[in-house]
Amino acid sequence: MFQKVLVANRGEIAVRIIRTLRELGIASVAIYSEADVESLHVQLADEAVCVGGAAAQASYLNRQNILSAAILTGADAIHPGFGFLAENADFAEMCAACQITFIGPQPATIELMGNKANAREFMRQANIPVIPGSDGFIADVAAAKAVAAKIGYPFLLKAAAGGGGKGIRKVTCAADVAPQFMAAQQEAELSFGDQRMYIEKVMTAAKHIEVQVFRDQQGHVVTFPERDCSAQRHHQKVLEESPCVLLTPSKREQLLALARKATTAMAYLNTGTLEFLMDQQQNFYFMEMNTRIQVEHPVTEMVTGIDLIREQILVASGATLSFRQRDIQIRGHAIECRLNAEDPLQDFLPAAGTIDYLYWPLGGLGIRIDSGVYAGSTVPPFYDSMIAKLITFAPERTQTIAKMSRLLQELVIRGITTNQQFSAALLTDLSYLAGTLTTNEISQRFLPQWLAQQKLGDEQHAAV
Repeated sequence: MFQKVLVANRGEIAVRIIRTLRELGIASVAIYSEADVESLHVQLADEAVCVGGAAAQASYLNRQNILSAAILTGADAIHPGFGFLAENADFAEMCAACQITFIGPQPATIELMGNKANAREFMRQANIPVIPGSDGFIADVAAAKAVAAKIGYPFLLKAAAGGGGKGIRKVTCAADVAPQFMAAQQEAELSFGDQRMYIEKVMTAAKHIEVQVFRDQQGHVVTFPERDCSAQRHHQKVLEESPCVLLTPSKREQLLALARKATTAMAYLNTGTLEFLMDQQQNFYFMEMNTRIQVEHPVTEMVTGIDLIREQILVASGATLSFRQRDIQIRGHAIECRLNAEDPLQDFLPAAGTIDYLYWPLGGLGIRIDSGVYAGSTVPPFYDSMIAKLITFAPERTQTIAKMSRLLQELVIRGITTNQQFSAALLTDLSYLAGTLTTNEISQRFLPQWLAQQKLGDEQHAAV
C-alpha cells in the first residue's frame, strides 16, 4: 500500500481524492498555484507545495515542478484526477521513470485512446461499432470534402487530441468546410498543442451513453451500469444520471458486453470510461474513451455503492478488485448537476469572483455535494468554471429529480453568478422528465426558449 500520494489537481476532485486518502490512512500532498494558496484542497492535505504561477501552464500543467514536488515530499504515487495531466502519456512515463506510481492506465493506453482517430481505428479492428467518419486523420480541406462526399452532411470536425468540447465544429455544407476546418484546427492547436483533425458523421436525435470500466493488474474486468449524459450544451455536459431509463436489461447487457470486449482488447489498467452514441433504434456506436476518472463518477458510486476513487488507489497499488461483475447491481437512480461559476444569460461566460455567502442544503437521505469552495473562497478566472457537483439519489427517478429540484431551490450562493437557475429549469423540461432528451436539444430548443423567458421576465419586471 502507498504511504503518501500527491494529488496533481485542484478544486472538488482534489478534495474528493484527499478525503479518500485520509480514510485509507495514506498521507496526502496537495499542489497549488499562486492563485490557489487559500483553496480548500490545500487546507485539507497533510502537506502542500506551490508549483507555479496562476496560469495552468505554469502550475497544474508544469510536469517538472509537479514531479519535483512528489520527489521532495517522498510521495510514492500521483493521482491526477481529471483534466490537466490526467490523460498525458508523457507525464505518466515521467512518473514511471521517477519510480512513482501513476494512478491510472499505462502510458501506451493513454496515448492510444487520447488520439481519437487512432482510438476509432483500434475499436474498428476490435469489432466495436464506431460512428461513421474518416479513416485516420484529415490532412486538409480537400481531404475533409472527400470524406463528406462519402458520408454526407452534416458532420463534425473533431480534434484528434480533443476533449471538453474543444476543437469541434459542425459542418452543414461544402461552403463551410474551409472556414470551420481552419477554426477547429486553430482551437485544437491552442488547446492541445496538436492540430490533427478527424471527421464523424452527425447523428441526429442521439443519446450520449457511457460505461465506466475497471480492470486490475490480475486481469479481472468489471463494467458498471451506464450513465446517460445526453443533457449537454455545445458538447459540455450539464446533467448526468444513471441508469438510462430507456434501456431494457437486454440492451444494457449488450452495451456492457461491448465495453468489456473493448477493455479486454486493450488490456486496460485501472478505471476509464467508454463513451457511445445511441441512435433511435438503440444501436451503440463508440465515440471515445476517457482514460481517467470522470467528472460524473459519483452517480455510478451512488447506484452501486462502490467508491471508485478508493478502488483506483488500491488497484494501482497492486491489489485485486474488491468486487466482481456479479456484485454490481443497480440499487436506485442517481443524478448529478454541475454547478458552474458562469452566466447563462451571457453565453455562459465564466464568472470569477469571491463567494460572500454559501449555504449547502444538506440533510435527508440521498444528498451528496462534492465541492472545493467555501464562504470566502475566491473563484479564479484561470481554470474550469465548475465549483461543485450536486448529486441526488433515490429508489426511483422521479424521486431523484424531486430531490435535485429541492436542492437547487434551497442552495444559496452569493458573490458570483452560477448556472443554478438554468439547471433548475432544465429539470422541469418535458423531454428531460421523460428521459428522451437527446444531445442537441438543449442548444437547439431548450436554451433559446429559456433565454426568451428570462428576457420576457426582465421586461415585465422593468415595466412594473
